[in-house]
Amino acid sequence: MIRRLVIAVGACVAVSVAGAAWLLPLGRETLQTPFADARKEAPWTVDDSRAAAVRELALRQARVWAPPPDPSTADLAANPRDPNGNLSGDLVRCRYLDGPHKGTTPKFDCVLPDGEIVKVKYGSTTEIQGEVVASRFLTALGFGADRMYLVHHLRCFGCLRNPYDAARLLDRLNLREAAQSLVSDNRYWDFEWAAVERRFDGREIISPDRPGWGWEELDRIDESRGANRAERDALRLVSLLIAHSDAKPSNQRLVCVADRDASDTCPRPFALIHDLGDTFGLNNTGLAQWKTFGVWKDRERCAVSMREFPDDRITFRDRYISEEGRQLLARQLRMLNDAQIEALFASTRVTHVSGSGNAEGCAQAMRDKIHEIVDGPPCPETADFATPPAF
Repeated sequence: MIRRLVIAVGACVAVSVAGAAWLLPLGRETLQTPFADARKEAPWTVDDSRAAAVRELALRQARVWAPPPDPSTADLAANPRDPNGNLSGDLVRCRYLDGPHKGTTPKFDCVLPDGEIVKVKYGSTTEIQGEVVASRFLTALGFGADRMYLVHHLRCFGCLRNPYDAARLLDRLNLREAAQSLVSDNRYWDFEWAAVERRFDGREIISPDRPGWGWEELDRIDESRGANRAERDALRLVSLLIAHSDAKPSNQRLVCVADRDASDTCPRPFALIHDLGDTFGLNNTGLAQWKTFGVWKDRERCAVSMREFPDDRITFRDRYISEEGRQLLARQLRMLNDAQIEALFASTRVTHVSGSGNAEGCAQAMRDKIHEIVDGPPCPETADFATPPAF
């Protein structure tokens, strides 16, 4: 009996060690210049007793939109501007930054040569295409979004094979630290068509019990100091256009885009959609569901709903949209041309997702939705826009 137990334990240990060894990267490259130390952003430090009040004040004064450069000049086929050049070129290099296991999508943090920390999403997840398309689109229209770079070839030094799943497995076996210690500085693993995220400029404003912000909280913004009703409704309407369906509070972010003063008051708070991975229906049926999804639930009353993209954590309730909000978004959308829209889908590999069709078909679906917003009669005046419409 004891002998069998010893054999079983030995076999488990051998399998675990062999599995951990298989996860080690194979590539080797000696760098001419070592990576700089990771440069972490200083946190917005607020005493817990004041955090809720600081967040509430920032939310009441938050903007959600800023007039962009002429949308017709936006290059929707290109990555965002890359000031230091670390995310440009055929090969991007970074150093793996080990940390807590988060979320359900394959991703990891990585340090660029100058010490900047970025998030990398990789593999077959459709969140890569969703985030890249949606972030380029929202940015061109003047809404906030993280800067997403689609990188053809990323070389990660210190990365295990499939680092996200490897971390989960090794944590269960209590072997992550041991396996990571076996990866020398010159060992790497390559990733094809990864998405690299640089965060929207600004420090995050949080309260310990309130991550991000819920869509119902937009009604608490004081339009004499923050976003007016038209800007808030334009944000709601564009989120319907891209089908940002997983609208739980942690997928939106409240940031300060200017240094605070000594009183913990943020002079320029901004509310944006943070996680755009679950957009265009890509996590469900490719773009097939999005293509048939109408922007309006009731065009005559300008009522909208996200019920066709169910999510039990959603905070986007059924809503009326004001004519001012429709017109604000319509003005921006009219400036986009057909070539830009088709290039947006062709350049971001959306057509590689099963059920999405070709770039021309995707672009036509986008144009159809734009026409839904731009064309038609004015939205009626509604006494109480916060009252949910009855369907």
